Amino acid sequence: MNTRPPIELPSEQAALSVAFNNDSSRFAVGLDSGFCSQPTPRQPSFIALQDAAFTYVHTVFLASTCQIQTAKDLNAGLGLVQMMGNTNFLALVGGGRAPKFPQNKVIIWDESKGKVAFEIAALTAVRGVHISRTRVVVVQQNSVRLYAFEKPPKPLAKYETADNLLGLCCLTDKYLAFPGRTPGHVQVVRLATDSVSILPAHSSSLRALQLSSDGELLATASEKGTLVRIFATGSGAKLGERRRGTENATIFSLRFSPSGNMLACTSDKGSLHIFDVPNPRRPSSATRSTGSATSINPSAPVNATTDATNKWGFLSNIPFGPFSDVYSFTSAPFDTGNEPLQTNQNMRRLSDNAVLGTTRPVKGVIGWIHEESLLVIGAGHDARWEKFILQDGGDGRQALVREGWKGYLRRG
Repeated sequence: MNTRPPIELPSEQAALSVAFNNDSSRFAVGLDSGFCSQPTPRQPSFIALQDAAFTYVHTVFLASTCQIQTAKDLNAGLGLVQMMGNTNFLALVGGGRAPKFPQNKVIIWDESKGKVAFEIAALTAVRGVHISRTRVVVVQQNSVRLYAFEKPPKPLAKYETADNLLGLCCLTDKYLAFPGRTPGHVQVVRLATDSVSILPAHSSSLRALQLSSDGELLATASEKGTLVRIFATGSGAKLGERRRGTENATIFSLRFSPSGNMLACTSDKGSLHIFDVPNPRRPSSATRSTGSATSINPSAPVNATTDATNKWGFLSNIPFGPFSDVYSFTSAPFDTGNEPLQTNQNMRRLSDNAVLGTTRPVKGVIGWIHEESLLVIGAGHDARWEKFILQDGGDGRQALVREGWKGYLRRG
């Protein structure tokens, strides 16, 4: 329960979606019709953040200061906006009460020319989209479709999935990951060979999944939200698991740091957790320790019992259960805003025809801007941007500190 006082008044404008680009240097926000947080000639329809900045397609806010630079209006709602790295191409899907485009179409927008480059029509509603210089991935409730990034778009493959209303999917240059046909499983496609691996990640449905920037690591969480599991993408081997907590929670976001040595996690508990990542092929930048758990040097063998000792003392000798698990080495609260949160329970009640941007807004979306600095952003009327840094907390421990915040749709 969030008992802290509001840091700013909510905006009349609503952010329908938020998404970082592949290196978190920019993020895009899909908007309903309404008012921009800075004076602009008309109402922007989406925002894209670039170079420590975020923008309303043409409205760019510097990430460090959250100041608008430019804006562009499409005069209707966008339920999804996804960028192709730092290029001029964006993938758009209509959403909100007055969608700009049909919910079964993906529009590839060329911002340099200010017009549609091409579009992809699906038979059912689009739940997610990802783009790279060579591919477009369209996520539907029970399938993932892969296209070549060309005009007209050439279909390359189709994969069946379990129910995927959240549109879970990750794309890198090497791999494509999305839910399997069985709830809790993950399909990993090696794009160079089109080979598919099935990872039985969890026994319940997936809530979040994320690939590292190089695609070599995969993090997953289920609807239970107590454990985060980390896999080697190439071999499918489970490298380890990290415990977020003992109570069930709705995971909002997972994101690896640029080096892949750390993993950040947010949930409806209102906490941002940072975990060490067990990866023997990567040198650790530093050995970490906190009151929550002693960190793991990724170049050394993982010893979950040792890591848990600082938190649970002699109870960590119990071989099973949460006492012997590895917890985050640091955490901090983040603001979820003053709106009802998206949870597993209300997502299950959604109709298959629910329009993007009409459900409870997403919160806690993570983006690492440096190895020791990350952002957490949320959608909705009470749309917030927060910056956190890792710093020395004393006694050789690292602390996670909020360095700045802003309601990025606020008038003023």
